[in-house]
Amino acid sequence: MRHRTVGELMTTDVVSVRQDAAFADIAKLLAEHGITAVPVVDDTDRPVGVVSEADLLRKEASRLDADWLLPTLRPQPVGRDKAEATTAEGLMTSPAVTARPEWTVVEAARAMEQGGVKRLPVVDETGRLTGVISRADLLRVFLRGDRAIREEITGDVLIRTLGIEPDAVTAHVVDSRVTLRGLVERRSTIPVAVRLCRSVDGVVEVTEDLQYRVDDVGGQAPDTGLSRRDGLAP
Repeated sequence: MRHRTVGELMTTDVVSVRQDAAFADIAKLLAEHGITAVPVVDDTDRPVGVVSEADLLRKEASRLDADWLLPTLRPQPVGRDKAEATTAEGLMTSPAVTARPEWTVVEAARAMEQGGVKRLPVVDETGRLTGVISRADLLRVFLRGDRAIREEITGDVLIRTLGIEPDAVTAHVVDSRVTLRGLVERRSTIPVAVRLCRSVDGVVEVTEDLQYRVDDVGGQAPDTGLSRRDGLAP
């Protein structure tokens, strides 16, 4: 199986700013390009942080009560520093959480979750910015057609990985939901097949209705007839 990589899904036409970029210029860039954040890079094009709409709005919010008369609006020291900042260096969230082009969708999603971010600057082996991957980019894998998913499961999972005969098990795919039906040689193959199918890009659910010849989990089946799960042997 081949998972889609960050390099395949990322945006390569990256808008970035230097550390000395002014607040107004950053806000203008976000509006002009219809984006919600921009990487901040140093003189060697290495990301050092990210400025998002939230970072800009924090400064705007501080203007609601310039004298900090309302306790609920009084910022913490870090928040006040950002509220008073006028350039990308002061406004940005740093250090930048980055991704590599060879990462899978799963690795990028995990990094976003752990870092609490919605997008990742993508860097090459030298640490230089080459693209940006967002949550929306990761969700594109779920736009794969049912036919593409079925062909990958049948060819890569069932035949090449598990060695199942082409006519032994069929994968029915409807709206990215997979149902496996047919006959496998060993009972232990069933949970493995389900796990592998779930790992295919674009799959949202996997169910199975599989029979097996040999119960290598709970004992040997008779030479005649088929064993079935849940005590349904004939």
